[in-house]
Amino acid sequence: MNQLSEFINKTTEISIQTQNEILITIIIILTLSIFRFLVLRLVWRKTKDVKIRYQWNRSLSFIIPFTGIILIGAVWVPAFEQFGTFLGIITAGLAIALKDPIANLAGWLFILIRKPFVIGDRVQVGIHTGDIIDIRLFQFTMLEIGNWVEADQSTGRIIHIPNGKVFLEPQANYSTGFEYIWNELKVLITFESDWTKAKTILEEIVYKYNKDIGHKAQKEILEASKNYLIYYKHLTPIVYTAVKENGVQLTLRYLCNPRMRRGSENEIWENILTQFGTIKEIDFAYPTTRFYKQNERV
Repeated sequence: MNQLSEFINKTTEISIQTQNEILITIIIILTLSIFRFLVLRLVWRKTKDVKIRYQWNRSLSFIIPFTGIILIGAVWVPAFEQFGTFLGIITAGLAIALKDPIANLAGWLFILIRKPFVIGDRVQVGIHTGDIIDIRLFQFTMLEIGNWVEADQSTGRIIHIPNGKVFLEPQANYSTGFEYIWNELKVLITFESDWTKAKTILEEIVYKYNKDIGHKAQKEILEASKNYLIYYKHLTPIVYTAVKENGVQLTLRYLCNPRMRRGSENEIWENILTQFGTIKEIDFAYPTTRFYKQNERV
C-alpha cells in the first residue's frame, strides 16, 4: 500500500496525506450510499404505503447529503485553513451573486422549521392554489386546483414555486389548524314563493348533510386552539334571508372539507331541486322584465 502511495505521489505529485483524504472521502460516499440503499430497500419491503415510502425517500435525501457534507468537511477543512481569507472573499462574492438561491435555501429552512405547510396540505401561495406534493431545497411543488376549473378541483398542472416566495407572498392553508372551511350556497326564489317553507326545507337539507361535521369540527377547534387563536361561537349550519333585485335570496352557510366542496354542493343542490320540484308554492327566480298597466298586470 505504501509503495502504491509513493508511486501515485511520484506520478501525479499528489501528497500521501491528500491521497488519504481522497480515500476517506470515497469511503464516506460509498458507505452513505449503501446505507441509504439498504434503508430504502427495507422500507419498500415493510410497507406498500406510498406516503410512507415517499417520506422515507425525501428524509434520506436530506439527511444523507447533509451528513456527507459534515463528514467530508471534517476531513478536508484542515487542508484549507491556509486559504481562510481567500475563501472569505469568495463566500462574500457568492452571497451577492447567488442571492435568489440563498433566499430559496432560507425559505426551505423556514418551511421545515416553522411549517406553514407540509406535504399533503392544500394551500394558496399568491395567486396559485393547490395541494403540496413535494418540498425540495430550492422549490416546492403543488398540484394546481381551481384556475379555469370550478369548485377547487384539480387542473392536472404541476406548479413549481421557489421557496423564497414564503417571505414575499401570503400563504393560506386550507388543512393545517382547522380542517374545515365555511361554504355558502345562494338559492334565489321569486317574491311570490312561500319563502318560509323554502327556508325550512333548506335548513332540513343542510342540517342533514352537516349533522356529523359539527361534532368533529368542535374537536378540531379545541386541538387547534393550542397553537392558534381560533374561536367560533356556532358551528351549526344556518340559512340567511335577504331581499335581492330579482327575488328572495336564501343563503346556506355550512362547514365542509375543502377537498369535498364540489361534492357537497352537488349533493345539496340535487336535494334542493328534488324537493322544490314537488312544491308548487316555490319557484326559482331569474332575471325577468315585467310590464304594468294601470290596474292590470301583463
